[in-house]
Amino acid sequence: MKILFLANRIPFPPYRGDKLKIYNLAKRLCSKHEIHLLTFTQTEEDKSYIQELEKIFNSVTTIHLPKWKSALNCLSAFWNPMPVQVLYFRSAEMQKAINQIVADNSFDAIHVQHLRMSPYLSNRKDLKRILDLPDAYSLYWERRKKIKRGKLQAMFENMEQARVLKYESVINDYNLTLVCSQEDKEYLETTHQTNKVRLLPNGVDLSTFRALEHDYEHQHTLLFTGNMDYAPNVDAVVYFVNEILPIIHQIYPDTKFVIAGQRPIPKVKALANDRVVITGFVKDLSVVYNNASVVVAPLRFGAGTQNKVLEAMAMGVPVVCSHIGFKGLGINSGDGAIMQTDKDAFAQSVIELLSSASLRKTVGQKGKQVINEKFDWDAVSILLEQYLQDVAKSTS
Repeated sequence: MKILFLANRIPFPPYRGDKLKIYNLAKRLCSKHEIHLLTFTQTEEDKSYIQELEKIFNSVTTIHLPKWKSALNCLSAFWNPMPVQVLYFRSAEMQKAINQIVADNSFDAIHVQHLRMSPYLSNRKDLKRILDLPDAYSLYWERRKKIKRGKLQAMFENMEQARVLKYESVINDYNLTLVCSQEDKEYLETTHQTNKVRLLPNGVDLSTFRALEHDYEHQHTLLFTGNMDYAPNVDAVVYFVNEILPIIHQIYPDTKFVIAGQRPIPKVKALANDRVVITGFVKDLSVVYNNASVVVAPLRFGAGTQNKVLEAMAMGVPVVCSHIGFKGLGINSGDGAIMQTDKDAFAQSVIELLSSASLRKTVGQKGKQVINEKFDWDAVSILLEQYLQDVAKSTS
């Protein structure tokens, strides 16, 4: 097949989130298919990665959209009812580039990444298009409304949630929409009255996150990973340090909490002390996972599944997480991850894991098995390949 990937961010380096997903899927599809990439660059550094991506894609076309232009785009939200997240990536140059590339090529299918890129091909019913969403975005905003916020922030976020909810019906304009969790799938199907939503799980690169053979000796370390300028992650670590960690320290006062992730904002840096470590960017996250006794993911809002949970499970490290993203794993609590929503119960589950090497091993080994069976990028790419083939052959 000849496939076009339309991405909102240049998918390199593949460290977190949407970049990681596109890179890993394309890396596996390129051996059997002719694949092309059309994406934005936002910085000069982004442009330096084009050569690396040309090792995977047959062609890489980029449109430069500096952040100042995106900021100007967002000002139009005063009169344009589209979500700010979508306005941020609005570009006449990108639309022109898309029109040109689809005119010059006969693509069997087009993979459109994120709701942010959906406007560019929503009205091209002459093309076979898949819209790949990281999550049900309106569900993310709905959950965010439940977190205490300042008045101005609440006003903006409530407005954005309403706009996203209305705009999200664009999924009906695509041949197929993909989401990474069953929870998000059911939400979108019910909310937008559609039967064109399918599951494409997030994956783990098992060559990077290799489960090491160890005896689960105590490291006295709790770990949280993720981009530390991402609102759900920021809220999660602040909540954990203020509300949950003190309960754990009553039993295990020497336990350290490591927050590993790029771009920590001042609110995160302010948490640092002799028992809370802020690492900043970590090139090889498998090292910090391997040094952790327990990975925690106490997210209070968000949607989809969490890479931090999948990666920890792949490494055989037990996880305690909130309900956010847990349903998307399709597992029972304890099969790699223990789900808790109450802060006291969350703390107690961490304490129980810290107290028992055999429990850490049991939970951790179950997690490894789940990842090997369901979340290896090799298996996920085969599933995407099938969706692309189905859309390419479809008559509508």
